Amino acid sequence: MPILPTLQGPADLRGLDEIELAQLAVEIRETIVRTVAITGGHLGSSLGVVELTIALHRLLESPRDRIVWDTGHQAYPHKLLTGRLERFATLRQLDGVGGFPRRSESEHDVFDGGHAGTGLSIAEGLAEARDLRHGLERIAVVVGDAALMSGLSLEALNDIGVRRTQMLIILNDNEMSISPTVGAFSKYLSEIKLSRSWRQSKSAYDRTVERIPVVGPTVLELSRRLRKSVVNFAQPGQLFEDLGITYIGVVPGHDLHALLETLGRALDLPGPTIVHVRTQKGRGYRPAETDQVGFHGAALPPMALVRPIEAPPEAIPATAAMPTESMSEDAAPPARVAEAVKKHPNYTAVFAAELIDLAKSDRRIVGITAGMPTGTGMARFQAEFPNRMYDVGIAEQHSIALATGLAMGGMRPVVALYSTFLQRAFDQTVHDVCQNDQPVLIAVDRAGLVGEDGTSHQGMFTLPAQRQLPNLVIASPRDEQELRSLLHTALAQDHPFALHYPRDAGFGLDPVTPEIIPVGRGEVLREGDDLLFVGFGPIVRRALDAAALLEGEGWSIGVINARFARPLDRQLILDQARGKRMLVTFEESVAIGGFGSGVLELLEEARLADPAFRDTAVRIIGIPGERFVDHGSVADLRRVLRLDAPGLAAQVREALDALRATPGLSEVAAG
Repeated sequence: MPILPTLQGPADLRGLDEIELAQLAVEIRETIVRTVAITGGHLGSSLGVVELTIALHRLLESPRDRIVWDTGHQAYPHKLLTGRLERFATLRQLDGVGGFPRRSESEHDVFDGGHAGTGLSIAEGLAEARDLRHGLERIAVVVGDAALMSGLSLEALNDIGVRRTQMLIILNDNEMSISPTVGAFSKYLSEIKLSRSWRQSKSAYDRTVERIPVVGPTVLELSRRLRKSVVNFAQPGQLFEDLGITYIGVVPGHDLHALLETLGRALDLPGPTIVHVRTQKGRGYRPAETDQVGFHGAALPPMALVRPIEAPPEAIPATAAMPTESMSEDAAPPARVAEAVKKHPNYTAVFAAELIDLAKSDRRIVGITAGMPTGTGMARFQAEFPNRMYDVGIAEQHSIALATGLAMGGMRPVVALYSTFLQRAFDQTVHDVCQNDQPVLIAVDRAGLVGEDGTSHQGMFTLPAQRQLPNLVIASPRDEQELRSLLHTALAQDHPFALHYPRDAGFGLDPVTPEIIPVGRGEVLREGDDLLFVGFGPIVRRALDAAALLEGEGWSIGVINARFARPLDRQLILDQARGKRMLVTFEESVAIGGFGSGVLELLEEARLADPAFRDTAVRIIGIPGERFVDHGSVADLRRVLRLDAPGLAAQVREALDALRATPGLSEVAAG
């Protein structure tokens, strides 16, 4: 009698003996091959982890315990063991079972994956959140040997070894990714062998040392040094041990008994443990074993439907150069900036102080930065909450993926990164935070023009990159007091949130009680009949000044503080734009695809339905995207780029002049 159809969930595995588990492995492989022959899919990788999946689900209590599948293309056996057998024939079809883990499908799917290298960071975040909550769930992650070589995985291993958080890492080593794995790390893994003789000799050495009469502390210390040197020289997996991660391996990955024994003991070890499992990609289906590249992801030929499944044998703009300010956290700012900071607290200081105040009453709030605790203000947070702060070093990718895991574990992570360095973690923002719709607050420090460090450090590209991402709320304050309110807003909602703020000093406004602002709600700062200015971020203050300059020339100008680039306050903008001769947007970001583009898209959509908007011109003012911005003081750069108040007013005048010169629009005139 078939076993797979009788299973209601992974808990049923604990009622089967090893002979039945071996038969179940054959049934799972047969189901996968027959399904993929019709639907296509990742065949070889899933066939290679059948026994490993059975062992994990027998030992762990999913969904209370969490199993993270790095990449996720090997999760077909997991899907079959977690209640999706009846729908498995819809694999990868419209409205059917997904090809990767999807939380919308099952409570057993921890993470919506698809990209390699994210699993370790997610699992560490889950484990850290468990410990902060004093939870008892066990965390396991399955990562392939190819994914282990990714920069993100190595960033995570470095951090995991330092923090010593209890978690189980299974290294699924089949010497393949989509193609054969390459590189020095791959060679290192291939040379690690299961060495019982080594372990037996090590134990014998330990017993021998214990029998030596203690002549004195010097002899004992020499003995310990000798043992350590021998261990360091000969122990397999020493690289992982040196990182602070207990290494066990190599375990035959298709031997259910060995897997159950090894993984069962590893789960009880303190700290992080990596179990090195050697598997065969395409296991049990001879064509996939022979052609591991071709059958990584394949729609099989019809003959596969009748080809028998083979049971595993053992289981059956440039300005004049100025002194450059280092972006290092310990570097002192130039005197000009230092004077401004002394005069008024900068946005970073206001942000850090408010975050600390919020964290005092909300223990879910944790801080993360990537090697810049002082520059982002997070050093102050760390001083207040040392157990709730994660400085992961120069590992921006890991910081965002780790935050996703922490959020999944019930925390409210706040990741403070400079805008220029957040570029490195774009994939993690897309794939981990936004795709999984987790309440991670990304504090985008140094948004906009930064100054003396020049082309590589201007925070001008983040906003256009982020604006395209589903689920992500994007906000920026007009002043330091609104920054406090937007921080409260971000932590009071349940979606990814990017909070942009500049390096600048604040305006020295008197403190006000922060309020939670409805997401997507802008505000009208002044009414006007002729033109409408819509600004995003602190440039709003300069837009107000530009409006005052133009008002002296006879123009009646309304001004909106948008607050949110996504979602826009559609109704407010349209209501205020109705009948206006021109709408002008302002942002200190690349104008291509940024905030102004969003407003233009909104107005173009409205034009189709409402004649009142058909004669309203739109002018987008921001940083030109034709070239990088060179170094110089922020004030000088704003002057050169015409993003100071006089420059903004001049750009509006030019737009009005161009409008007058356009045939059919010559009736547009001042006053």
